[in-house]
Formats: sequence, structure tokens, C-alpha cells
Amino acid sequence: MRKIKKRITIEAIEITDYAAQGKAIARHEGKVIFTEGAIPGDIVDLVLTKNKKDYAEARVLKLLEPSKDRQNPFCKHFGVCGGCKWQMLPYNKQLQFKQQEAEQNLLRIGKITNAIMLPIVGADEQRFYRNKLEFTFSNKRYLTNDEIGNTEIISEQNSLGYHAPRVFDKTINIFECFLMDDVNNKLRNTIREIAEQNNFSFYDIRLHTGWLRNLIIRYTTTGELMVNLCINYEDIENTKIVLDKLLEKVPEITTLLFTINPKWNDTIYDLTPQVYFGKGFVKEKLENFEFIISPKSFFQTNTKQAEKLYSITRDFAQLTGSEIVYDLYCGTGSIGIFVSPMAKKIIGVELIEDAIEDAKKNAANNKIEHAQFFAGDVIKICNNEFFETHGRPDVVITDPPRAGMHDKLVTKLLEIAAPVIVYVSCNTATMARDILLLSEKYTVEKTQPVDMFPQTHHIECVARMVLKNN
Repeated sequence: MRKIKKRITIEAIEITDYAAQGKAIARHEGKVIFTEGAIPGDIVDLVLTKNKKDYAEARVLKLLEPSKDRQNPFCKHFGVCGGCKWQMLPYNKQLQFKQQEAEQNLLRIGKITNAIMLPIVGADEQRFYRNKLEFTFSNKRYLTNDEIGNTEIISEQNSLGYHAPRVFDKTINIFECFLMDDVNNKLRNTIREIAEQNNFSFYDIRLHTGWLRNLIIRYTTTGELMVNLCINYEDIENTKIVLDKLLEKVPEITTLLFTINPKWNDTIYDLTPQVYFGKGFVKEKLENFEFIISPKSFFQTNTKQAEKLYSITRDFAQLTGSEIVYDLYCGTGSIGIFVSPMAKKIIGVELIEDAIEDAKKNAANNKIEHAQFFAGDVIKICNNEFFETHGRPDVVITDPPRAGMHDKLVTKLLEIAAPVIVYVSCNTATMARDILLLSEKYTVEKTQPVDMFPQTHHIECVARMVLKNN
């Protein structure tokens, strides 16, 4: 028989510091305890979720005495929903802890010693800042602790919202979300109502059954609203019912699409969204530049902070008008186009072909003739023949996903040996790892964190790296 582990609780312990990734620290009998759901200054009862020799992990069982810094969360889904975990923390404290984490990662992992570490750039808006949200349909609603055991409530009921943390097969029925303009609430609640009135089936991720799967919303600062409804299988009649009714109830929609996804996973990058209404894309603006965003393209989800992020990137590149700039992981070409007025040539490389098509259109629409974009793996594209045709880079801008750069790309960058690398990151830990690998030939001059996601622990950061003895 499997041995049942005894539940270990610790009573009336003080949270003393912030660790990283949204966790706080308590200390007990010489052991560091990483805690979720608490902030420094809280007095809490904890229950251990992991207990190792040198450390433990825990969650808050009961808040006994709140920290003087603790504030009331503004969302009724707080504590259940996995997003916006720092609503109880004043924004100035959020920035303080993010700065602290960025510096610690760069010092401890990246071994950076002499770089200038500039202060974090905060967001002017801490709510309603996202331009993209994705919700999931599920035929099993996640139950809160208060609801469990209530015989009048069963989990086998439809819900539309976010997945609960560490629960893949149930979603929280979200009725209000402060991450995007209130139009997201109108859309989500309307389509839930339409589905319930017509008895449309919600997806079951375990059995791969049910019709409605995902709802993807993009809402830009230009006022354009794109909605993509993902369904499990083709149903022409019901698709027309739900989309026509959605257009009637939410006239703000400028582009409406549906995507048939018969796969077991939710990704749409290998699928073809079908335009039901509108032009099939939305337009966004950064400074005076206009960008087309299609359903499968990546674009920074906080437009106003993206302007700040890209401005810092442009400043760190220190362009004079004579440089060839390589924009790696270029997406729809936003960074390359943003810095293009100060560059001789822009070369963008991105794996996703749809994004490259958008990048080409964006360059044309912004009348940028000295930018070229290529779809494919940068490791394969950037060979000697490519350099002979397009020129070797004077500046490389790289903006990889959270996992950081592939080690082969790091090797390729060391081989290319561009005089300057500007590294834009959404994960300071993997950024620091890559910086350490690049330190064979590069020195970090300066770094600057940027808060793209208020109310969360996530951090963006920009680093300027120069070739040694250059």
C-alpha cells in the first residue's frame, strides 16, 4: 500500500521577504519556505506542499494578520483564477520586487558585475492593458473550496473562462476580467449565453468531445476588435447561429473568424482561421507606425508598454543610420520597423510564415523599403551565403520566447560576432543564462527591466551587449 504522507502545518509564521516568480519567503527552524499567496509582513498559517532537506514549499492556509502593505483585491475571481496574483500588493511594491528579481537573476545566473542596471519602467495603466485574451470552454466547471461538498452544485456544468492553476481539465467560469477593456466581458458573457440558450456542447479535454473549444479576442488601441471562435468540428448550421447572434449582440466586432480544431491540443498555428465577417485582421499602432495583426501572429499584448519597451530597445541599439540590423524572432516585424528610421537596413527572421507575411505588409504599409523579412530557422538561414547577399549585421536584436534562445542560436551569435546585441526578454532567468553563454565574446553594458504585466510577477528586460575589444 502507498504510504500516506502526514500533512505538515506551521502556525503563526511571518513572511519576511520576496523570492521570485510571485513567491514569498518565510523561515522556520533554519529552513527557507517558499510560499504562494502571501506578501512580506503577513502573519499566516501555512501548509507544506513540498518538504525537502534544505527548503520547503507551502501555501497559505489562513491569513492571521495582514501586512501593512496588503490591499484589497479588485477582482472577485482573485485567489481562484491563476492570473493577476499580485492584486493584493500595491503597485510600487510590485515594481520594487520585479526590479529585485531582475537584478538577482542577472547577477547570480548571468554573473554580470559591471553593467549599469537601470530602474524598472512602470506602466501608466495597471488594469485594462492587454490587447489579447484567450478563454476556454469546458463542460466541467472548477469548484472553489466553499462550493465543494454542496450537493446543489456539481462540477459537470459548462463554464467559459481560464484554467484553474494546475488543473488542466476544468475552467473557472469568468464573469468579469480587468485585463482588457470591458468589451471582453460583454463578448465572453454573451457567447456563453448564446451557447446555453441553444444547448451547444462545451469541450471535454479528457474525452475530446464537445463542440465549443476556445474564444480568442484581440482589441487594439485603434478600436478594432477581432474575435476568433475555435470549435472541435465543422457544424455549418450552428456556426452560423452563434456567429450571427454574436455580431448582433456585440456590434463592436470588426473582424469575426472561426477555426476548426479537431486536434487534441489547442494551438492554432497549424490551422486555418476562416473569416466570417470583416477583413480578417486588426490594425495596431506603435508611435506613428501601423501594424497588421492576423489571427496567428505574435504581437506584444500590452501596446502602450510595448512602445516603451521598443523605445528602450532603439536607444540601446544606438543606431546612427549606417547599421545593418538583424531582428531575430521578429514576429510581425514590430521591433525592426520601430527602429528602422535609424538603420541602413533591417533583416527580420521568424519561424512562423504567417507572421512574416504580416511583417512584409507592415513594412510596405509604413513605406519602409529597406526592410526584408524571411521565414525559417535563423540557425539555418544565417549562413555565409546569406551574409554575402544581405550583409553581416552591425546590430542584432533578439526577442526570444520565455524559454530563451536555443543553444545553437547562442553558438550562431558567437560565430556572427556582431558588434552589438540588444537582448529583449520576457524571462530574466533564461536571459541571464544566455548572457552567461554569450560572455565568451560579449560584455553587458546596461540593462533595464520593463513592467509589461501589472498585477503579475512577470518581467520584461532589455540588455545592451557589446563585443569585447570592439
